[in-house]
Amino acid sequence: MDTVYIHELRIETIIGIYDWERERRQTVSLDLDMGTDIRPAAASEDISLALDYHAVAMRLIRFIEGSEFLLLETMAENVAALVMREFSVPWLRLRVSKPGAVACARDVGVIIERGVRQPEQRASTGTAE
Repeated sequence: MDTVYIHELRIETIIGIYDWERERRQTVSLDLDMGTDIRPAAASEDISLALDYHAVAMRLIRFIEGSEFLLLETMAENVAALVMREFSVPWLRLRVSKPGAVACARDVGVIIERGVRQPEQRASTGTAE
């Protein structure tokens, strides 16, 4: 299985449990690794056969900007479900972080994996190994 990724996708949203966090938008940062098979797209150079990272990024921006979550955990679960459902992704690893949430740390967050990562399928060569 190959991986198509989007790293450091920064999106403004309402996120947090404290009253002040519910009153102003904060930045969340996403790293998303998605399992796919790039061979059909590579062989044909046909974008319709590719996992379109631009379409995924634009969908996530619309979804997260239009949502409000109390917990990063809830955001992560919703994002993972959306990507798997709408883009037919069988496996993903998602890192959602909240830069500046803890004064002494660069960022804090969660990392989740969902789905099943398919093993590479060997091409048949017609010879014994």
